[in-house]
Amino acid sequence: MLKGFRDFVLRGNVIDLAVAVVIGAAFATIVTALVDNIVNPLIAAIVGEPNITQVGTFAINGANFSIGAVLQAILNFLFVAAAVYFVLVAPMNKVASMRKQGEEAAPEAPSEEVLLLSQIRDLLGGADTTVVGPPGGGAGPDDIPPAAPAR
Repeated sequence: MLKGFRDFVLRGNVIDLAVAVVIGAAFATIVTALVDNIVNPLIAAIVGEPNITQVGTFAINGANFSIGAVLQAILNFLFVAAAVYFVLVAPMNKVASMRKQGEEAAPEAPSEEVLLLSQIRDLLGGADTTVVGPPGGGAGPDDIPPAAPAR
């Protein structure tokens, strides 16, 4: 049971995923700091509030509602998504397309003659490979005259 767990954890894709989560979390904190310390104060200055989470706050029967908090979460998501796309995804797609252009074209499908010869080879693979004449009763190996003696 522990061997199976160890094999699962040491699989390449699980380790890659763990690294991606750690790097993604660190990258998200950088983008969140950028949004919290630069973008949100700019938006708050435009709407006249000291903090974007204070925009559109109201209370009904003691329940507090904050449209600004939702706006901040949406902005954080959009900025993180845009940063991930433009910093990681777009460059990786470009690298992949450049690699694809450098590859040779896939070989064409074999011709009908090659397919037939392959089928014949496969059929003869387990059979006796002595040469036999055409199926219409033509010359077989016993019907070939002996070679003339050399002079």
